[in-house]
Amino acid sequence: MIDEARRLAPRFAARAARHDRDGSFPADDFADLRRAGLFGLMVPARLGGAGAGFADYAAVAYELARGNGATALIFNMHASVTGALAGVTDDLADALGLPPEALRARDDHLAAAALGSWYAVAMSERGAGSRLSQLSTTYTRAGGGFRITGAKTFCSGAGHADAYLIAARSAADPAQVSQFLVPAGDGLRVEPTWDALGMRATGSHDLHVDVTVPEGALLGGVEGLALVVAQLAPHWMVASYAAVYVGVARAAVDAAVTHVTERKLGHLPAVRARIGRADAAVAAAHLAVMEAARRVDEAPGDAETNRWVWRAKLIAGTTAADVAASMLEAAGTSAMRRGHPLERLYRDARAGSLQPATSDVCADWLGVDAIGGDPDTDGSAPRW
Repeated sequence: MIDEARRLAPRFAARAARHDRDGSFPADDFADLRRAGLFGLMVPARLGGAGAGFADYAAVAYELARGNGATALIFNMHASVTGALAGVTDDLADALGLPPEALRARDDHLAAAALGSWYAVAMSERGAGSRLSQLSTTYTRAGGGFRITGAKTFCSGAGHADAYLIAARSAADPAQVSQFLVPAGDGLRVEPTWDALGMRATGSHDLHVDVTVPEGALLGGVEGLALVVAQLAPHWMVASYAAVYVGVARAAVDAAVTHVTERKLGHLPAVRARIGRADAAVAAAHLAVMEAARRVDEAPGDAETNRWVWRAKLIAGTTAADVAASMLEAAGTSAMRRGHPLERLYRDARAGSLQPATSDVCADWLGVDAIGGDPDTDGSAPRW
């Protein structure tokens, strides 16, 4: 799968400028991902997938992002759904007291992904961001299932996914936050709102929700699991972005090297020094991300694992923005023109520190932890 990602990255790079300019969804990229079987990356082998771990995902996401960060970012959302589902092992399900029908639904969702279905995430809301405890989207029990109503924003791939992971709070008990996998179709309406500085091809439009779903759409089969999972195993909600932005940073270094070589600027010491520092910074960030990913595979939810998860997101977001800016300066004014790869990569990289958890939130979490507080509850704002 990592080799497949490397093979596809140049194709994605060749299309990236057009999708960035038009703000259009990279449909050809996703057709390539489907043909390569990458939608089944996180699906266990017994259900027809590749059975990848978090470190495998991070390696794949890094390579895809070297081609087009927007495509890799949308793919990240799908992987976060399938990866989280696959992470609910039978033993964990027993410990959580999940019903047998929830496990059957888990397997059905994963098997569908292995056959080519892909999933988007509809979690963030205007004014609440990704803080689950602040969501205004609600659900109520209705006719043997659930009715979900509300509005989501920053839904990458909106209007193109086969199903959407929708987070909502219980109207009866607002302390309970649950997640539902809702098929595309009636009751879901996309409002085209995405016209952003960077990651323009993600199609992260608003999604309006007024839909009734069966009992099986409730992930885990038990209400109120979302906040628990976010705190115990935050890697999919925090560190999965990290590999994408390190890949974008590496693409910026590669683009700068190509530009400098073509313009014969390599004799300038300042240019060489910027490229050298950027190369070292990206290599260090990549090591941090892969260390976090290794720990997630070996000890998910462990306190030190979670520290590395938050470190990885902070380092990746900061490094991507700093490296892309420096590479733009190294290349010179001509690289600022619309359509130049470095101009696009600079804008895409700038989004890394802003995506949840933002760099400021990551730094605060780590700071609270370092001085002996509870990083999930202490601080100026709720993490989730």
